[in-house]
Amino acid sequence: MDGLESLTPKAIVAELDKYIIGQNKAKRAVAIALRNRTRRLKLPQEVRDEVAPKNILMIGPTGVGKTEIARRLAKLCGAPFLKVEATKYTEVGYVGRDVESMIRDLMATGFSMVKSEMQSTLRGEAEKRAEEVLLDLLLPGIKKKTEAYKTTHEHGLIIEDGSVEKSPVPPVVPAASTESVDTREKFRLMLREGKLDERVVEITVQRGGMPNLEVFAGSANLEDLEMSVANITNMITGNRNKRKQVTVKDAREIIIAEQLDKIVDQDKIAEEARNRVEQMGIVFIDEIDKVAVKGERSGGQDVSREGVQRDILPIVEGSTVNTKYGVVDTTHILFIAAGAFTMSKPSDLIPELQGRFPLRVELESLNAEDFKRILLEPRNALTRQYTELLATEGLTIRFDDAAIDRMSFLAAEVNTRMENIGARRLHTIMEMLLEELAFQADELSGQTRVITTDYVDERLSDIVLDQDLSRYIL
Repeated sequence: MDGLESLTPKAIVAELDKYIIGQNKAKRAVAIALRNRTRRLKLPQEVRDEVAPKNILMIGPTGVGKTEIARRLAKLCGAPFLKVEATKYTEVGYVGRDVESMIRDLMATGFSMVKSEMQSTLRGEAEKRAEEVLLDLLLPGIKKKTEAYKTTHEHGLIIEDGSVEKSPVPPVVPAASTESVDTREKFRLMLREGKLDERVVEITVQRGGMPNLEVFAGSANLEDLEMSVANITNMITGNRNKRKQVTVKDAREIIIAEQLDKIVDQDKIAEEARNRVEQMGIVFIDEIDKVAVKGERSGGQDVSREGVQRDILPIVEGSTVNTKYGVVDTTHILFIAAGAFTMSKPSDLIPELQGRFPLRVELESLNAEDFKRILLEPRNALTRQYTELLATEGLTIRFDDAAIDRMSFLAAEVNTRMENIGARRLHTIMEMLLEELAFQADELSGQTRVITTDYVDERLSDIVLDQDLSRYIL
């Protein structure tokens, strides 16, 4: 949360530019929306509650960066984030999945995030406890003698009735006790040096946390229902632990995880997660255009779509949702909706929902110049990905500038003639271009291959000549 202070709108856009080409309007919109959240938290309480987030509706064809902008924004700000598809709430008849489940899922994400942060600060203590547990497993029977020695040495003499008498002089300790302590310390040193990592020990493993009862709140997923019933049965029967034999190396991580669960305050985690979700949570609703109703409303499908919109409305508007971590208020959660709107338009959404997404950003279609930049500039550029992949086999590949230009032109040309799938077309182009090299990479180890314009035309000639390109779309 503290890192958000340094994320000015310009800094946010600069970070998004490292991965996403173009779409400056959308980047500016999300950057301002994110910055306004940190600004709101600085306001007096009475003013803060009145400032509602300005939800955003992204409009643009598939493959131009709508989802990528939201995904990178979530990584950048570290706020609880959830991506859902509007169509998932229409999968089962008129009901679909309970719309409130998006908030429960967001809360679960926030809880995991806060728990991970708290556990990272307590890992040192957990490692110390895990070390003691491992020593007990490696040296059964020595623990009691060692504890008796420690009690005697630190507190005085243990007399017959079990009490401890303070003594100004060091007590006389049996040789067997000191030998036990020495043995334990020797094993401790060996454990820290990794000399016992391959030794096998038997540990008790817990089978997860509390059963998930949220499925009964409206989900029609039979598999989720069966899983919840199984969890409840295990809880009732007590069949929650099992013994297993593992190496010391694996046992250390298992025990550390168990110790972390014991020492973190679950209530404190839930409280912090709930506050973070309510103040900084972001929900990205994709394919919102698929639930828009075109023209005259008739038929069961249109009723279902409009029903989903009306179910989403109170969540976006601001309501309370019960989760297993407590009640969550959605009033200040930021919602970003996105859709291609090729078969419908934003005005086909119900007016109430339109009003809850006051900021509309239209994303531009990508051209050949954009494709060239996508192939070269982002940190995760496709040319870089394939170069690194084939380098693992010892094959070095390089791309000529002219070859990059040719691939960019072909991607734009095919998108124009066929379905416009945006930057995803480059995945098809790259796979077909490097298919032969990827297949023979192990036999070409130590060689260098340069991708030229002629090679591009040779490998992609079918795409250039064949008008029926459906079989090339991945």
